[in-house]
Amino acid sequence: MTTSENLLRHETSPYLLQHADNPVAWRPWGAKALAEARETNRPILLSIGYAACHWCHVMAHESFENPEIAALMNRLFVPVKVDREERPDIDGIYMTALHALGEQGGWPLTMFLTPEGDPFWGGTYFPPTPRYGRPSFPQVLEAIAAAWAEGAEAVTKNRQGLSRALQNSVASDPGDGIPQSLIDDSAHRLLGLVDMTGGGMRGAPKFPNPPIFRFLWQNALHHAARDPAVAAGRPALHLLLRRMADGGIHDHLGGGFARYSTDAEWLAPHFEKMLYDNGQLLELLALAEADRPDPAYREAAGGIVAWLTRDMAIADEAGGRAFAASEDADSEGHEGTFYVWREAEIDAALGVASPLLKAVYDVTPGGNWEGHTILRRLRAISDPVEAASLAASRKTLFRLRARRPRPALDDKVLTDWNALAITGLCRAARVFDEPDWLDLAEASYAFLQRHMRQSDGRYLHSWRQNQPGAAGLLDDQSAMAGAALALYQAGGDARFLEEAENLVAVIDRWFGSEDGSVFTTAADATDLPAAAGRPRGALDQAVPSGSGLFADALARLFHLTGEPRFRDRCDRLIRAFSGTPARFPNMPGLLQAADTLEHGGLVVVTARDPAEAAPFLMAAAKTGDPSLLVLHISPSDKPGRSPDAASAALKGRSVPSAVLCRGGVCSLPVDTAAALAALLHPSTPRDAA
Repeated sequence: MTTSENLLRHETSPYLLQHADNPVAWRPWGAKALAEARETNRPILLSIGYAACHWCHVMAHESFENPEIAALMNRLFVPVKVDREERPDIDGIYMTALHALGEQGGWPLTMFLTPEGDPFWGGTYFPPTPRYGRPSFPQVLEAIAAAWAEGAEAVTKNRQGLSRALQNSVASDPGDGIPQSLIDDSAHRLLGLVDMTGGGMRGAPKFPNPPIFRFLWQNALHHAARDPAVAAGRPALHLLLRRMADGGIHDHLGGGFARYSTDAEWLAPHFEKMLYDNGQLLELLALAEADRPDPAYREAAGGIVAWLTRDMAIADEAGGRAFAASEDADSEGHEGTFYVWREAEIDAALGVASPLLKAVYDVTPGGNWEGHTILRRLRAISDPVEAASLAASRKTLFRLRARRPRPALDDKVLTDWNALAITGLCRAARVFDEPDWLDLAEASYAFLQRHMRQSDGRYLHSWRQNQPGAAGLLDDQSAMAGAALALYQAGGDARFLEEAENLVAVIDRWFGSEDGSVFTTAADATDLPAAAGRPRGALDQAVPSGSGLFADALARLFHLTGEPRFRDRCDRLIRAFSGTPARFPNMPGLLQAADTLEHGGLVVVTARDPAEAAPFLMAAAKTGDPSLLVLHISPSDKPGRSPDAASAALKGRSVPSAVLCRGGVCSLPVDTAAALAALLHPSTPRDAA
C-alpha cells in the first residue's frame, strides 16, 4: 500500500533525518520501496548523499524543499533516499553505473531505476532552473518519466548496457599474482601523477589520497636501493603532509583536516571534516615523523587527536569512546562560515599580537577566499618568542570562534572508519610518545565491541544513539582485524592478536568466495538489486578497499604467527584480483599487502611486563616502516606462539631482549633498545625531501 508520507522520520541516519521534513515522499532503501515501485509501475528516483556534503545541501534547499518540484517527484517516481556512509555497498553499485554512462562521479548522486532496481540513467547535482550548462531538475524528471512511460528504446538500451557493466564490475578477475615488477611499475605510474612542487596529486581539486601515499612510502622504503626511481615515494609523502599542514585544508585553530581542497594550493576546502581522512592522516603523520621529525607533524597529529576527543567523541556508560562520522561544511546556511575570518575581527581580538599572526597566516584586508580569510601558514616559525605569541593568538581566536553556531555533527558511529582511527592512534601513540592516545584507541575498540559486535562475530556497519544500523560489510570486519593487530603491536595484549585471527574466520564464513576473493556484502544480505549481484573488488577510494585491508591483515598475521595458512590465504586473495594489471595502480592497498607479505619484517620482544617491552616497541615504531611487525612473548607463553626461527633465537635468553626476523631468518638477540634501533635503521643516509 502506497502513501504520500515521508518515511525518513523513522530512520536513525542524521543525513536521512535532514530530509525527514521535505515535502518529498521519501522512502529509505529496502524491499518495501522496491515493492511499491513494482505495484505502481513507477521508476525509482534514487538520491544518494551524506550529511556533510555541501552540494547535497544545495540540491536539498533548491529542489527537495520546493513544494512544486517535490509534487512532481512524488507523482512520477518512487523517491528513495540513501546515506552513502550508511550504505556504501548501494552507493558503490550505482556510482559504478554512473561511471558506465560516462559521467564523472560525485554527490549528490541522482539515479533513475526500474522497479527492480536496475539503473537506466543518472547524474549528480541538477539545478532547479537551467544553468551551468545543465537542464533543470524538473526538466530531467519530466523527460525521464516520459521516456519510461513510452517504453523508449534508450531506456531499454541503457538498462541492458548498465546491467552488463554492473555484472562485469563484480565478476571474478583472477590472475597469477602481483610480481614485484608490476608493483614497481604501478609505483612509477603513480609517482608520475604526483605534484612534486605543491604536494599530493597534480591538478585540482586535491585530495589527501592516503592509500596511494602509504603504498608509495612503503615501496620506497623497501625497494629504493634496487630501483632508485621509487625512492621519490618518501619525499612525496613528506611534501604532501607539509603542504597540507600549512594549508587552509588544515584547521589551524581546532585541529583536523577537511576532506579536500578545491584548488591546487591546499587553500580552499569544502569544509567538511571526515573521520576516515583524519584517522588515516594520523598514521601518515606518525610514519613521516618517525622518518624525519618535524614540529609541523606533531602539531597536526595533536590537533587531530584534540578534535577527535573534543568534538567527535561518542561516549558510553562503560567508559568506551567511539567517534562520530563527520562534521558539516555549512553553518548558518553557508559553507565555511564557522571557519573564515575578516581582518577587522582578528585585529579586534588580538590587538598588538595581530600583525604577527596576520603575516604568518595570510590575513589581508581583502581576504584570500571570497572576501574572507582562510587561515593558512605562509612560513615556518623557529623563534620561540614568535611561536609562543602565535600559540596564544590561536587560542584566543579558537575561543572566539567557539561562540559561533557550529556546523552540524553526523553522530552515527561507523565501524570501519573508527577502526582506521584506532590504527592511526596506535601508531601515533608510540611515535609521538603519547600513551593517552593508546588509551583512547583501546576505549574506542571496547565501544565497538560492546555496541557493534553481533553474536556470530560480525560487526555491524553503523550505530547511532543505542540503535543498531546497517549490516556489517567486508570493510568493517577487515578494518577491525587491522585495528586489533595495531592494538596488539602497540600494547602487547594477546587477546587482540586472537581477535584478529577470529575475524579472519568470520570474513571467510560470511564474505568469502570459492575462488579466493571476498564479497563486499555478507552472504545473508537481502536487499541488493538483482541486476548488480554481490559486489566485490579491490579498488581503493578515499579509504582502502575491504579486500586490501583483509589482505594486509592476513600478511601481518603470517609474519606474527609464522602459520602458512595465513600466507596461503593472502596469496589466494591477491591472485583473485590480479587478472588486470592495468588496474593495479588503483589498488594500492592490495599492492602494499603483497609487498608486506614478501618483504615485511618482524621484531620479536621477550619481556616480563609492558614496562620492560616499551623501549623496544618505541625503537620499532621509530623505523617508520608500516610493514614491520612487533610480536610480544614472555617466559610463560606457550610454545609455538612465535615463528620457529624467533623462538630458536630467543631460547634460553634472559629478558628483556629482541630479535629482528626477515625472510624466515632472525638476527642474533639484542638486549637494549639502542642495539635494536641499530639493527632496524638502514645504513644509507636518508634522502632529503
